[in-house]
Amino acid sequence: MMRNTAALAAAALLSAGAALCAQEKVVVYGLKGPSGIGMAKLFESAPVGPDFAVEAQALASADLMVARFASGQAKLGILPPNVAAKLAAAGKPLCVAAVVGEGMLSFITSDPSISAVADLSGKEVYVAGQGATPDFVFKKILLSAGIDPEKGISLRYSMAYPEMAQSLIAGKIDSAVLPEPFATLALKGKASLRRPFDVQAEWAKAGGSPSYPMTVLVVDRTFAERRPDIVKTVLAAYKESVEWTVANPRLAGEAAERAELGLKAPLAAAAIPNSAYVFVGAQEARPALEALYSVFLAFAPASIGGKLPDDSFYYRP
Repeated sequence: MMRNTAALAAAALLSAGAALCAQEKVVVYGLKGPSGIGMAKLFESAPVGPDFAVEAQALASADLMVARFASGQAKLGILPPNVAAKLAAAGKPLCVAAVVGEGMLSFITSDPSISAVADLSGKEVYVAGQGATPDFVFKKILLSAGIDPEKGISLRYSMAYPEMAQSLIAGKIDSAVLPEPFATLALKGKASLRRPFDVQAEWAKAGGSPSYPMTVLVVDRTFAERRPDIVKTVLAAYKESVEWTVANPRLAGEAAERAELGLKAPLAAAAIPNSAYVFVGAQEARPALEALYSVFLAFAPASIGGKLPDDSFYYRP
């Protein structure tokens, strides 16, 4: 009898070990910095399924993310919208599952003569990310106000976002286009800095959608076809994480600091209300994405692969 019990116990252990070995491990890749904050809850409590386990990891740069998708190592992760489109145009089987970050740019200035976009004619403005979403969104807004981005204004691209915020605070520069949390950092650092107009409202006036995507969650299409259950689970967990982040800025800020995203908890918490973390499925988000992609096509077609993405680029569960 004791021998039978021992044999049953050993068999159970072997079965459990086999199940663990068969468990598929899936990584959802985020990025260090503000775009990763929406994943705050995922970093601490990623979902587990009957035969899979999900882990959230933050990479140091979009270039590293691109390399992992290009090599096929990454199956799920976040990217700037234009980068996702360019990879898909290059033949990578990627599709957008959701927009997870919308317009959160601010025009910050200490120049008292600026109260509207039209007042920027002849001014010097710092914009980080040449050839990225902030650059082209701002150029579209300038054109709508009758300002030639090439001749009617001096756009400077020599500083990264943290340096721009500190330079505004120190009075070394007068005006800049900044995303969160750097806009909040600048405004808290110097009382004379202000937002003379709403970039998101100006984008809408310029013919864009009510907002513009800044970050998308992409999925490898081949993987999604093989494991739709995992993709469904990850999307639900990501949506829950975004909603929790928006509802709990202080806790999310603390989680972001623990996840080593490069942001201190108080700054992350202060910026979350202005950061437009969302979860909008690809089909619903398609008009906003195409409005943004049309601007990329107008200014730099190669930045999205030379054409608008086709139907297969928009994930349909």
